[in-house]
Amino acid sequence: MAEECSHECSSCGVSGCGDRTAAAPSTLETNKRSNIKHVIGVVSGKGGVGKSLVTSLLASEMNKRGHKVAILDADITGPSIPKSFGVDSRLTADADGINPAKSASGIEVMSVNLMLPEGDMPVAWRGPVVSGAIKQFWQEVNWGEVDYMFVDMPPGTSDVFLTVFQSLPVDGIVTVSAPQELVAMIVGKAVNLARSMEVPVVGLVENMAYFKCDDCGKEHHIFGEPQGEAVAAKYAIPAVATLPMDPNFARLVDEGRVEAYNVEGALDGIIDQIIATAAAADEAEE
Repeated sequence: MAEECSHECSSCGVSGCGDRTAAAPSTLETNKRSNIKHVIGVVSGKGGVGKSLVTSLLASEMNKRGHKVAILDADITGPSIPKSFGVDSRLTADADGINPAKSASGIEVMSVNLMLPEGDMPVAWRGPVVSGAIKQFWQEVNWGEVDYMFVDMPPGTSDVFLTVFQSLPVDGIVTVSAPQELVAMIVGKAVNLARSMEVPVVGLVENMAYFKCDDCGKEHHIFGEPQGEAVAAKYAIPAVATLPMDPNFARLVDEGRVEAYNVEGALDGIIDQIIATAAAADEAEE
């Protein structure tokens, strides 16, 4: 037996363990009151690039197009989705499962922060416990009819990444970067891991690509020249979008009104690619 085996094979890196039950667990079933048609992961190789913001904006834009949208906040130890949407009500449950919270526009949200007495309480859990919580969010929540579920992943490519990709029916991922060579290099790690697990990379969002001066209208590249197009070409990512450094982002998130932000079509290409990827997945199942 592997030392201190947790029997959580999805998050274990010991290749020779005799207790390993399967190379990769099968996709988990949802409860009887959930019908989730498509799952899109939002990932970043490192923290601080605005992954949760991009998750919120993608969900909001998809919702504005008339689709039923949900967000599973898989960033268990750093959950920020409820704050962005101004959702602070405690969760309720019934005989079938947990009822997710809803944003002002009807986006369903499930996050560990909605289960804590105080929003700033730390969640100091080991990997297997975190992975178990994500599986519970998928299996024990009454999601109802959902066209697109966005999974806000924690930064990096460790336990949660593997749990989500091996346990949930992920149709594709959107990766988030910033205009720095270090970040671009780390993007490759997430992209290559996703492809090794046969998960399509739908698009790349380069956040904080520029700051537009209110007075002169000129774009200033605070963190260096944007690299999104080059990175997308290098890794054959079909869609790319750039987002500015905008004080309105921070203000609306702090106010819990991220849905009010107007991205002015910046994410249309990513959204169209998500829809196309979902349609291809549907066709493949027929």
